[in-house]
Amino acid sequence: MTQFDDIRPYYDAEVRPIIDRILADPELVDAVARLKFPKLTQWLGWLIKPLVRKKLSDQLAGVNDVRGFQEVVARYLSGMITETTSSVTISGLDVLEQHQSYLFISNHRDIALDPAFVNWSLFQNDCNTLRIAIGDNLLTKPYVSDLMRLNKSFIVNRSAKAPREKFKAAKHLSAYIHHSIANETSSIWIAQREGRAKDGFDKTNSAVLGMITLNKPKTQDFSEYVKELRIVPVSISYELDPCDAAKARELYHQRNLGGYQKEEHEDVKSIAMGIAGKKGHVHIAFGPILNGHYDGTDQLVAEIDHQIVMNYVLHATNCFAYEILHGTVPVINYTENNIPYDPQPLAPQKAEFMARINEIPAEQRDIALAMYANPVVSKLAKLNAEPIAC
Repeated sequence: MTQFDDIRPYYDAEVRPIIDRILADPELVDAVARLKFPKLTQWLGWLIKPLVRKKLSDQLAGVNDVRGFQEVVARYLSGMITETTSSVTISGLDVLEQHQSYLFISNHRDIALDPAFVNWSLFQNDCNTLRIAIGDNLLTKPYVSDLMRLNKSFIVNRSAKAPREKFKAAKHLSAYIHHSIANETSSIWIAQREGRAKDGFDKTNSAVLGMITLNKPKTQDFSEYVKELRIVPVSISYELDPCDAAKARELYHQRNLGGYQKEEHEDVKSIAMGIAGKKGHVHIAFGPILNGHYDGTDQLVAEIDHQIVMNYVLHATNCFAYEILHGTVPVINYTENNIPYDPQPLAPQKAEFMARINEIPAEQRDIALAMYANPVVSKLAKLNAEPIAC
């Protein structure tokens, strides 16, 4: 027993018993069958599900430790990348040490894919994989919790309500993050905010940084504690958001209908939608480690926000949306090769993008477009650039 048993990922010795438990869970088999064969499962579930269980059992037969489980996950992830992305590119990782531990703080667009792409980038470049922060609100099914903890996820207590209980949980989590990085040489991933940036504005919640530094001894300098954490901001940009229509619907309800009530297990459905949906070009940008002088969390938030916005790789879809909403052509580079945006050669891609947007209910389309356009707004604000009128 350790002080972090309630939130930590599973250890190697726990892997095989947990795998045997989830393979016996009919909900896991049903979920995988519906994800892989949605139409067939509806009519031939009695035939498909035993085959899925057999396939999963075969794939996990020789897995007895975390590394072995992550190798299986990597194969699934590689298949997903092949099927749902046009390309995945990475920048900035070459300046980090392969086997050093870091605290990766990224923007948050997709529940599962954000840490998955960061982890995949590390795995593909022979770096240590990371431990992933995941809210207990997502662990609504036992097999989901088991799968996440097998894949090195640790639990963020978001169900605490009383102030004292919330403070205790936050301090416990802060201590675990520092312990993982400083004592166990295990990197951590955490989102810059609780909940996805559904509107496309990537902004760090100061409460996240407050939690991370809550474990700092009173006698230790703030900047010294930050250096011990080795914070690396990460920008993840998707050409297409598989959940764009769902996010637009949620924002529309919040803004115009007095609120939005999630369905039961809706977040789990969003995870499946993000995995299966088309994403186009995805870029993962690792920024430089934060090692400056910071007087407090406000300066730290400002630096993380600056890096995430400036390292964010814009796609043509971002520029299309900005042009449509604002009536101006953004004078800005896009793609990781810093190509100036020119709408003329991109007319076929723009028509394809608009066909996608037009599938969204008319009253929600501007919200979806803003989701794509706002990264351009953020970058133009940082660059102090002026768009020119069409």
